[in-house]
Amino acid sequence: MCSNYLYQQFKKINIELSEKQLERFNDYYKMLIDKNKVMNLTAITEYKDVVIKHFVDSVLILNTSYMNTKSFDNVSSLNVIDVGTGAGFPGIPLKIIYPDIHLTLLDSLNKRINFLNEVIERLELENISCIHGRAEDYGIDRQYREKYDICVSRAVANLSTLSEYCVPFIKVGGIFISYKSSDISEELENAKSAVKKLNCRIKDIVDVDLIDSENIKYERKFVIIGKEKKLGMQYPRKAGIPSKNPL
Repeated sequence: MCSNYLYQQFKKINIELSEKQLERFNDYYKMLIDKNKVMNLTAITEYKDVVIKHFVDSVLILNTSYMNTKSFDNVSSLNVIDVGTGAGFPGIPLKIIYPDIHLTLLDSLNKRINFLNEVIERLELENISCIHGRAEDYGIDRQYREKYDICVSRAVANLSTLSEYCVPFIKVGGIFISYKSSDISEELENAKSAVKKLNCRIKDIVDVDLIDSENIKYERKFVIIGKEKKLGMQYPRKAGIPSKNPL
């Protein structure tokens, strides 16, 4: 592994990593690859590819004018939830960059949650918790419902379904950031009805180009959805319904 490569890739997006952050990212990589031998966490395993396609990609949103001006001003007080976090993306990289945020990682597979708890202990991260279960169930739990300033998700699902999973967690005035790629014009059009029913509006769509280790450019799109009014208890619907019958 090359810490200089890691450092330089983050510097390209105007983030200068400290020695502690470099160490944490490298330890995270080691744990990810080791655990990936016995369970499916990622198809991306080469160091340079993980650095760009998982670590840098997870925090690209921090390099946009939207986030620089509107969301991370008072970072120590922010409550953030990562829905469908999988191997910890984008949540863990965001936590490494901003260690003072209060972060919750939610995933439906307990094996992944066990792995993430090991990562948290190894990296000595604080103010972070993992919960095992479905978003539809935790979204109606008063302990988690409308308690977060920001919800992030790199989960693979259509925007209508993801919105129903994620919007219940954010406060009025909070935002849901969906990590998307390629052409999403049709998906955005199909999601308009769902976003309105969830008392939200699409505030912005941010495009960021990223160069991978083979010097191939790919585009990351961030859909920023803002919550304008409290959400009725009819949402989220029961487990399984949002994916089978999107709003």
